[in-house]
Amino acid sequence: MAIFKYSEIGISGISAAVPKEKYNNLAPNDFFTEKEAKSVVKMTGIKERRVAPSNICASDLCYMAAEQLLKEMAIDINTIDVLIFISQTPDYRMPATGIILQHRLGLSKSCAAFDINLGCSGYVYGLCLAYSFCKQKTINKVLLLNGETRTKVYSFKDKSTGLLFGDAGAATLIERNKDAGDSFFSLNADGSRYHFIMIPAGGYRYPSSPETVKEKVFEDGSIRTDEQGIMDGSGVFDFTIQDVPQDIIRVLNESGRSINDIDIFLFHQANKFITDHIAKKMGIPLEKVPYSLEKFGNTSSVSIPLNIVSELSHQLPNEDKTVLMTGFGVGLSWATGLLNIIRPYISKLIEI
Repeated sequence: MAIFKYSEIGISGISAAVPKEKYNNLAPNDFFTEKEAKSVVKMTGIKERRVAPSNICASDLCYMAAEQLLKEMAIDINTIDVLIFISQTPDYRMPATGIILQHRLGLSKSCAAFDINLGCSGYVYGLCLAYSFCKQKTINKVLLLNGETRTKVYSFKDKSTGLLFGDAGAATLIERNKDAGDSFFSLNADGSRYHFIMIPAGGYRYPSSPETVKEKVFEDGSIRTDEQGIMDGSGVFDFTIQDVPQDIIRVLNESGRSINDIDIFLFHQANKFITDHIAKKMGIPLEKVPYSLEKFGNTSSVSIPLNIVSELSHQLPNEDKTVLMTGFGVGLSWATGLLNIIRPYISKLIEI
């Protein structure tokens, strides 16, 4: 069982950036009928999404978020010893985008920089890794960057996914903090269900070809190529309502806490219907569960820090809070973290 415990390490700052362009899911379009669009909004809670133009990558959104955070917090960039970039929409197949961001941000050449290919669980996985680095006496600060431009890899003409995803980037600064107390993380994976959420072609198993980029029409009326994302909605639903609550209970038990001890529950922002179902099933008061997906859609690993910036920017900087966060999705992969957030700096949301 992959349970990790850390002491006196915490989040000191968070920022997020989104594209300016808004896509209204209820606006008339050429593919979804009004009835279909209303059904998606009702089931998911996603009314609006941010869509990046062709010249904006996930790294650009992360760069803007990080630059603002470091400037506003007056951080000496030479004290950042590790940069972690988590994304499934990197700039290139190679090199790692994190290394490019290390240069763009002007960080030291002695700063470790690398990428992690994870989706919806990526923020909690990334925090756990960042906390692990901070246990080392030689590490001052870790900069965690989560970025996704999912709208570039899903078809707008897919009945299952066309109205779900949005683009965003976030930056989180992690360092030692004697007031942070103990933090607990649970990391999980199940590769037997990898096909539930995937892009079938365009990698090295099934390389790109004229056939893989050709649009195909499917039984439900969806139109997409083999190089665009697919999702088994019923399989993901069953996974979420079965595995995620068990992981939350595991972390609570490991920490000696109860649901009543948690001030805020931060769920991956994928589907309000599913999240509300889990919260009610577990006896979590809905007023402890903030949402921002109605404004931004599913932004994969960015959804938790984006939710913090969007919904908690006036609360967290002024009060110490015990927070439980959980991310779940592509892989399949899921992770839960329980941590004390001690009055971090939160930047105003950036629009680019």
